[in-house]
Amino acid sequence: MSDIKKELIDEFEKIFGDSTGVSVYFAPGRVNLIGEHTDYNGGHVFPCALTIGTYAAVRKRDDRELNFYSMNFPDSGVVKTSLDDMRPKADDSWTAYPKGVIWAFTGRGYDIPTGLDVLIYGTIPAGSGLSSSASLEVLTGEFLRDQFGLNEVTNVDLAKIGQYSENNYNGMNCGIMDQFASAMGKKDNAIFLDTATLEFEYAPIALKDACIIVTNSNVKHSLVGSDYNTRRAECEEALAELKKVVDIESLGDLDEATFEANKSVITKDNCRARAKHAVYENRRTIKAVKALKDGDVEAFGKLMNEAHTSMSVDYAASCPEVDILVEAAWKIEGVLGSRITGGGFGGCSVSIVRNSAVEKFKSEVAAEYEAKTGLKADFYVVSIGDGPLKL
Repeated sequence: MSDIKKELIDEFEKIFGDSTGVSVYFAPGRVNLIGEHTDYNGGHVFPCALTIGTYAAVRKRDDRELNFYSMNFPDSGVVKTSLDDMRPKADDSWTAYPKGVIWAFTGRGYDIPTGLDVLIYGTIPAGSGLSSSASLEVLTGEFLRDQFGLNEVTNVDLAKIGQYSENNYNGMNCGIMDQFASAMGKKDNAIFLDTATLEFEYAPIALKDACIIVTNSNVKHSLVGSDYNTRRAECEEALAELKKVVDIESLGDLDEATFEANKSVITKDNCRARAKHAVYENRRTIKAVKALKDGDVEAFGKLMNEAHTSMSVDYAASCPEVDILVEAAWKIEGVLGSRITGGGFGGCSVSIVRNSAVEKFKSEVAAEYEAKTGLKADFYVVSIGDGPLKL
């Protein structure tokens, strides 16, 4: 038995009295290499699943009660609810995510006849922008599927249900990228996903003498309370105006030239800037994946840098702290590319760094960041892993 599995089962026994019949599951977090805020604009994204994520120890009950406990929030104790009372509540906190998925499963007609005892342990730093919420949603779908024999539920279904629950139960108007990356992860591959059609392909990440480093600003983002939903509304406003002059379904249908030729119909400056990001970022993502397939990691890195500037300036979805992290990275020889990753408004940067420059990268970025912000950054050299599984 793996150490983490044994640790979770031992903790489950402490919290719930015994561990007879307990199963352990895992779902990964994700990092998006390029393609930010394109998923709800009908564009392309290029995320990969990580080997860090969220674990659950789960056992079916013989009644309708749901008991949730998180090793990350032990002071909250066991949070109790019932399958007969699945309404969102203001004090749901983190349990809103598994509750939302259970609610979405039952709303789709899947039979969840009994309650569950659930112990959760996450290895994704909260508020880091590495999709702890999507990981928890996909994890919940994974253990519901297994516990209740819902074999007709595919991994793509897990992603769709996770997105639906976050949109409609948690009030976060996210696209599908995060849940799709968690549900469909493949070791050593990123996922080139067309969010308009859900057509996708796996692209091997062969960086040869370089690695992926995620740097946590430790400025926590909370997308529900941030300007995320505002950005989506601004894009929708721009799209509605563009549709009057061009035959498109989404901003992802436009290339740069067509956007430039028609952008004057967008009346508000902020909406025009948001649409510009969505269009250019989608095209950057397509070019970046081609560059990677061609073995041109340097070109991929330059497109990452352009993506950060667009996120910071046109989309206004970065923050001063993450800008400092990225700009410090750009100064270091051996850094091929660096940009904000995730929804923004805090969180992490992602960088491709030559192996020979890793230690210099960590020390110099950390020093400049602390000098300018008073905050300490955390660094993770990440590995690309598989999707959800039962341990």
